[in-house]
Amino acid sequence: MILIGIGSNLAYPPAATPRETAEAAIAALPEMGAELIARSSWYASEPVPASDQPWFVNAVAVVASRLAPEVLLDRLLRLETKFGRVRSLPDAARTLDLDLLDYDSGLSDTASLILPHPRLHRRRFVLEPLREIAPDWRHPRLGLDPAELIGRLPPGQQVIRLIDEHGPVGPATRLRHRQL
Repeated sequence: MILIGIGSNLAYPPAATPRETAEAAIAALPEMGAELIARSSWYASEPVPASDQPWFVNAVAVVASRLAPEVLLDRLLRLETKFGRVRSLPDAARTLDLDLLDYDSGLSDTASLILPHPRLHRRRFVLEPLREIAPDWRHPRLGLDPAELIGRLPPGQQVIRLIDEHGPVGPATRLRHRQL
């Protein structure tokens, strides 16, 4: 199972909203060599760390790809750039944020790729959509599922599930790890 975190808090034209920007990026994943299998609902979340920038819209996608993890990450970063992402200050507002969260439960700790994503287990805006779409997934280093990881979070990090008129993409809203 390959998991990608998607986030945006600035619209990139012609999109009028951050959510439209994120949806357009998901639609572009096949061009990058990643076939969309399923997507969680959209969630609104306050910036982490807390700041006065706009709230984010977030989701987690399950994709299939024949690309090596490093190649997939490189293509995700290029897609961010295509959607106007400028890397200025850490944790700045952005048009698009695509994180390679997990790649078949593999472990990597190189200068170019850390898997699973090193902050995944500390971010409610990732864990809530992950719990929705893949509740049986287990963190490859910690051995905990999304609900257990959420239970370990300190108070804070507001995350609100948004009404999604089309529902999650794919054959089911909740995927089981063993099915993928």
